[in-house]
Amino acid sequence: MTKPANAEVTYKVLSFDELDGWAEDDHSAALSVFQNTCQDMDDPDWSTLCAYASQRPDARSFFELLFRPVLIEDGKDALFTGYFEPELDGSLVRTDRYRFPVYAMPAEARRIRPWLTRREILTSGVMDGRGLEIAWVDDSVELFFLQIQGSGRIRLPNGNFVRVGFSGANGHLYRSLGAELVRRKVYEPHQVSAEVIKNWVRRNPVDGRELLFHNNSYVFFRNVDQVPAHKGPLGAMNRSITTMRSIAVDPSIVKLGSPVWIEKDGKDPLRRLMMAQDTGSAIKGAQRADVFFGTGDQAGKAAGRLRDPGRMMVLMPIQRAYALLPEDT
Repeated sequence: MTKPANAEVTYKVLSFDELDGWAEDDHSAALSVFQNTCQDMDDPDWSTLCAYASQRPDARSFFELLFRPVLIEDGKDALFTGYFEPELDGSLVRTDRYRFPVYAMPAEARRIRPWLTRREILTSGVMDGRGLEIAWVDDSVELFFLQIQGSGRIRLPNGNFVRVGFSGANGHLYRSLGAELVRRKVYEPHQVSAEVIKNWVRRNPVDGRELLFHNNSYVFFRNVDQVPAHKGPLGAMNRSITTMRSIAVDPSIVKLGSPVWIEKDGKDPLRRLMMAQDTGSAIKGAQRADVFFGTGDQAGKAAGRLRDPGRMMVLMPIQRAYALLPEDT
């Protein structure tokens, strides 16, 4: 049952005993991920906690003594989805195989909002001869989904990698290919997934190219090779995120860097302490989170299957948590 969308944001402070599965988690792993970004949280209470975390305290005691779980609700049902870092095959030069460019953002696209549509960018010649190609890849469909994810790795023929991250977009609203295929009565809503869309485009190369143009939004990239290949991509805090320990949240409600306890229900329940280290354009609301599944095809398939209910609690410094409560509680 969907709750009223215009409900006020409410806060409820819980005890750790009320968190399902809390005692069974690997708190040390969570503390290590917390340390990756806590130094960038400049509020005094967070800075103090981060300094203490660097002394390697007992992880479970660290969280239980210095934080309180806060259930934040805004009237919308909880929803957990997944995301991942795609891995594409590509080259630094154009060849017969590698012919789809991964573009850096042209200066005029930052000044003019909105700029050209996806179709205009790719067919008008406006990008030609400007040296904006970061790399070339072998699959236009995978490149389209790289743009949806916002970051990824490109595997070069010599085995090395180029890592790219989000630089900006053309300013047009994202239009769902899955919703368009449903509108055309190609699929029923429950049948649509990223893999289904990819396969349909490949089976129908002419109509598939037109389907990609249905989404006017276009994402540009930047080279982020300063991040070693064995580490995760950069999140919204400009630090590497961690497989199955980092989530994307709505930063207008959840402070980036905060520990967040996840109770994801569904086919494969998940009870884990995550870190809010990323954001996403579709991640809006107090009970909305995107779980980072890692890099590559298997991570992508697992992320694509996730669309589950549950609840999440933000761990806040004790004084900050109780300061959120109404005065009459």
